[in-house]
Formats: sequence, C-alpha cells, structure tokens
Amino acid sequence: MIKKDKQFRKFQAYGFLKNLRFFEPFFILAFLSAGLNYFQIGVLYTIRSLATNILEVPTGVFADLYGRRKSMIFSMISYIISFLVFYFFKSFLLFVVAMIFFSFGEAFRTGTHKAMIFQYLKLNNMEDLKVQYYGATRAASQLGSALNSLLTAVIVFFSGDYKLIFLLAVIPYVVNLVNLSTYPKDLDFSSKKSKKETLKDFWGAISNWKTLKLLLNATSYSAIFKSLKDYLQPVIESFALTIPIFLGVSKEKRTSVLVGIIYFGLYILTSMASRNSWKFKKGLNLTLFLGAITVILIGISYVYKLYFLSIIFFFFLYILENIRRPIAVSYISEKSEALASVLSVESQVKTFLSAMFSFLMGFLSNEYGIGVGIMVLGAILLVFSQIFKCKDL
Repeated sequence: MIKKDKQFRKFQAYGFLKNLRFFEPFFILAFLSAGLNYFQIGVLYTIRSLATNILEVPTGVFADLYGRRKSMIFSMISYIISFLVFYFFKSFLLFVVAMIFFSFGEAFRTGTHKAMIFQYLKLNNMEDLKVQYYGATRAASQLGSALNSLLTAVIVFFSGDYKLIFLLAVIPYVVNLVNLSTYPKDLDFSSKKSKKETLKDFWGAISNWKTLKLLLNATSYSAIFKSLKDYLQPVIESFALTIPIFLGVSKEKRTSVLVGIIYFGLYILTSMASRNSWKFKKGLNLTLFLGAITVILIGISYVYKLYFLSIIFFFFLYILENIRRPIAVSYISEKSEALASVLSVESQVKTFLSAMFSFLMGFLSNEYGIGVGIMVLGAILLVFSQIFKCKDL
C-alpha cells in the first residue's frame, strides 16, 4: 500500500496543475486568429521540437548536478513567460521567442520530476512500489487533462477568444510554481557526485544495449502515440456530423462540445489506467504488441469511415499508453544513478522518433489518405514490438 502523505499530495498536485493547458486543443486555431499562416505555424512547431530535443540532455544533467527543484522552477517560469507572450503579442518573431521559452519549459521538466518521485521513494524505503506510486501520481495528471478538456470547451464556446486560454493557463502554472518551491531539499539530488562521475553514470547507462533496448521499447510506442493522438480530433469532427445532436449550433461549436465530452471521458479512463498500471508490471512487451494491432485497426476503421469504431480504438490506444508509461519509467529508473539525465535521453529519443513518424504520417496522409498512413505506422510498430522485445517484460 502506498503512503499517501503530504508529499504524495504535492506530487499529485503538480501533475494535475501541469495538465491544465487550456490552449492545447486550440493551439493552431489560436495562431491562425493571430494572423499567422500554416507555413509560419509549421516553423513554430519545428522550432519547438528542435529546441526541446537539443535542450533536454543538458537540462537533465543540470538537474542532476545543481538541483531538481531549481530545474522545475525554471521550467514553470519559462512556461509562464511563453504564455504571456502568446497572449499579449501577435508578432511572428515574438512567437518564435515564446516557443523557445516553451521549449525551455519542456526540457527543464522532462525526466526531472520523475527523478524526484523516485528519490523520495528511495529515501522512504518504498522502491518496491515504484509502478504503483508513479501510476497514482500520473492518474492525477490525467484527471487534470479531463478537467482541462471540459474547461477549454466551455471557455472557447462562450468567449470565442482563442488567445484568452493562454492567459488563463498562467494561473495553474503560478500555483504549481508555489507548489514546487515547497518540495523538501533532500529531493534535489540522489547523491553527492562530481560532474565527471554523473556524466560517467549517464554514458554508462545509455551505452548498455539492454538499457537502449528498453528505451526503444518504451519510446517506440510513445512516439507513435504522440504522432497519432491528435488525429482523434478530426475523427470526432467527422463523427459529430453524422449524429443528430446540437443541430442548432455551428459546426465548430458542435464539434467543441463533442470534443469536450469525449476527451473528458477518455481522460477519466486513462486516469484509472495509470492508477492500476502496477497490476501489469510484466506487460511491457504485450502492450507494445497490442498497441501495434490497435493502431492498424484505427487505420482500417478510418478508411471505411467507421468513425465510432475509430474513436473506440483510440480510447484503447490512450489507455495502453497510460498503462505502459509508469511501468517503463520504473524499469528505466533502475538503470542509472544519473536518473534525470537518462530520463531526458528517453524523452529525447521519443521526440526524435515522434518527429520522424509525424513527417512520415504527413507524407502518407497527403499521398494515400489518413487511414493508410495510420496503418503503415501500425505495421512499423508491429515490427518494433518484435525487434525491441525485452526479456522478462
């Protein structure tokens, strides 16, 4: 049984508040309303991916060397600056600056908070509860996402102002900044090591084939998931036009209502999946295989315009990701003392694969249709599920 003390609630609060990103379902629409074109939006997304990828490893090393609380506080401040720039300005060049600050927020955060959780478990002799404990904190994050989907739909439906969601997103991040500043100092470091020793741990972990295989097992599914998860939105839009509800409102408002309801239900289920992921500790290989089959089924149902089935399969895809993540992070945490650094590498590999899969998905969708693109990515994941199968997982 996990110990649900004050620090556990702080860990939960962090995840809940972090996922109150009101802008996420309307990121592109907000940029369009500010006068940007699709090419400029593409440039901004490219800058975000590249900057985050470049910054993840050095910021992870920074966290291990100089303190994880400082890293997390810098992350929240970077996010807040980016939100304020997005709200107050419409200049493309200033949006570039804002996106770089957003990338700093992503990079300083990646792997660092997980490392703090596992350090807390180590200090309190609860390392045997890694999957269960992290799954419970991740469940709170998913509840934040569930609430976020409803609040965002309500905000946009009644205000019609996409930029307002950037300003409102500052509130939970300021609260989280205060929350993180109250974390105990003994979570800053896992050991008093020199820079040379930390880097040695870091390189020793990623140069080990078994560790790399585990990283690729974990990241291949997450990368495919990250590349495909937003395609649920056009499926919902297509589904909304086929059912006789909310007929008296515009297509946009009709879709926003349905998106809010479906995503709320989805994140409630993913919260439950994260909370119970510890029950599937030996299921990393199986869930990778099942995920590949699920992606292929999403593609097939999309091709044949069976949108309701596509939504059901997307639900399964989300649930599998939230079962897998606590398990994968737990196994990775056992591979190195330079934990934040290694988890940052894991995130960087995921970001790189996601960029590659997103490009491939875009090309295939343009040439052959979205359904075919999804099926091809499912086939690739099916091959990966055999190549990156890990012993006893």
